[in-house]
Amino acid sequence: MRKLLLTSLTFLLSTTTACGGASPAEGIEAEGDLSTREQAAFAGVNGDYCLVSPYNCKLQVNGGNRVPTNDPADDNWGLSTGVPIRDGNGTVVGTNTRTSAAFNYGQTRTFAGELYAFAVSTSNSSAGWLPISSILGRTSFEQKVGHVSALGAGLNKLGCYAVRNSHDPVLELKKVVYDSEATHERAGDYLPLVRANGLRSVNLIFNVPGMALGGPAVDHFPAGTKFQRLDVPTESGIPSIDIPLWVQDSAGRYRQQSGEMKFLYGYVIAATTGTKRNGWMAYDSLQVSSGCP
Repeated sequence: MRKLLLTSLTFLLSTTTACGGASPAEGIEAEGDLSTREQAAFAGVNGDYCLVSPYNCKLQVNGGNRVPTNDPADDNWGLSTGVPIRDGNGTVVGTNTRTSAAFNYGQTRTFAGELYAFAVSTSNSSAGWLPISSILGRTSFEQKVGHVSALGAGLNKLGCYAVRNSHDPVLELKKVVYDSEATHERAGDYLPLVRANGLRSVNLIFNVPGMALGGPAVDHFPAGTKFQRLDVPTESGIPSIDIPLWVQDSAGRYRQQSGEMKFLYGYVIAATTGTKRNGWMAYDSLQVSSGCP
């Protein structure tokens, strides 16, 4: 078993009322103790390099989260413009005007009879699905993209949620990575923000951010989307993972803790395609609902 020292990182494994109902209190969990810990990386259900939960794993053990180009310093693939951008339901949410984009490894889906890949950022100011036919160097891309899907068979259902049609603008700007110097690495990357089309939408992610796994998005869904929470195992037996959030200290660096962000595991069933997509979502992006499939 490999060891990974998460330096400069503290994170919270919260306690929960692991009930299956969708009462207003479902998912609200008691605060625990923060501590810097040496974490054991292990093979799990969603990959061979996991932390805290067998469903919280790297997309690739021996690679990054992006589909690599031939230039190790640049993950962006050239694109043709004028093609549709689709969300996880297959709904067209915009038209691509960008000439390049990075794509997350292992993520392909078929919409309207055509194969799509998942772009990290699009001209809708969000992640989204772009047709592989629009990628310059398509043959090379198809040889490298691979396939990875998060799993959930056999896990018991907990509460039903829906993606909020709002977000906390103060929470949005906090960082999920200690001492972050990146433009992103914000809590807002996991909230239902207003996009270029004027509508809110949110990322479904493969693993929890702030734990050196990357928190890569694997799908993207609009406000109102139903999210069925699952009773995912963790080291503590608690079906959620909390990470600390960071704001600027007196030196202007993101080293002062300011609250935590909770992540739940579950699935979305795409409204128009019926495809089940498992992954993590931020509790702050959700509200208690009913009628989950």
